[in-house]
Amino acid sequence: MTPTITPTITDFDYRRVPVGDVALNVAVGGAGSPVVLLHGFPQTHLMWRHVAADLAREHTVIVPDLRGYGASDKPAETGPDTYSKRTMAVDVVALAHALGHDRFALAGHDRGALVAVRAGLDHPGSVTHLGVLDVLPTLDMWDVLHGADAAVAFHLYLMAQPPGLPERLIAAAADDFFGFFLDAWGAGQQAIPADVRAEYLRASRAAVPSIVADYRASAGVDIEHDRADRAAGRRLTMPVTVLQQDWGAALGYDAAGLWSAWASDLEHRTLDAGHFMAEQAPAEVAGALRALLAR
Repeated sequence: MTPTITPTITDFDYRRVPVGDVALNVAVGGAGSPVVLLHGFPQTHLMWRHVAADLAREHTVIVPDLRGYGASDKPAETGPDTYSKRTMAVDVVALAHALGHDRFALAGHDRGALVAVRAGLDHPGSVTHLGVLDVLPTLDMWDVLHGADAAVAFHLYLMAQPPGLPERLIAAAADDFFGFFLDAWGAGQQAIPADVRAEYLRASRAAVPSIVADYRASAGVDIEHDRADRAAGRRLTMPVTVLQQDWGAALGYDAAGLWSAWASDLEHRTLDAGHFMAEQAPAEVAGALRALLAR
């Protein structure tokens, strides 16, 4: 039998780095000021392969698999904090510190963007710049979903259920479930080639309980953390760039207005690309992150 070769980011070094109660799989490349890139769902660090290689010409680029995803550890969900974005943000800050960087720029897509926002709120002394790709803050995300239009986010409601049923349902047809999002959210074969798609499906299939736990946290403890920040008037104080599809027009909300309530120094841009914009429009994403880092 021919062994399966897992795709990697070309010219990046791979290592496992212990951070607290987990070890994270991380790819590191380039030299210069540090930038950490966090992936989304249903993906791994590989979603950044083009952008990471581009930025590595000028920066040290750190690209981990989040806890519960890819080749990183997947601890059992023992309570709401196991996969809270606060816990995952601590992982990311500890990872950067372990690699010798007390301060770093941070960008995330989808789930990784929620972790990045939490890191920016909880660790403003560590995060110098913040990039967010195609997501809303957790509290706002739930608030804008109404009526039949909320069907676009059916997976949020499924994975918000108590442990047991969502894990069994998804595991029974894992490739169909995760593959649905790769197709429905606008990723063509050119953007996600067959070997990378196969790796996304393999990695997600092997991580159903932890992926569900990540989403479950966003229907519970993550909302509590956002509400506490809003009540306290806590905001992101570093330069922030948000790149989004025009979800506001589709679902009836003002995305830039929602983000401006969280960020003091905000640039909000609508990008004409699909949800997987780092793979579908990598040059535009890399350019936007370069502009962010120059602020």
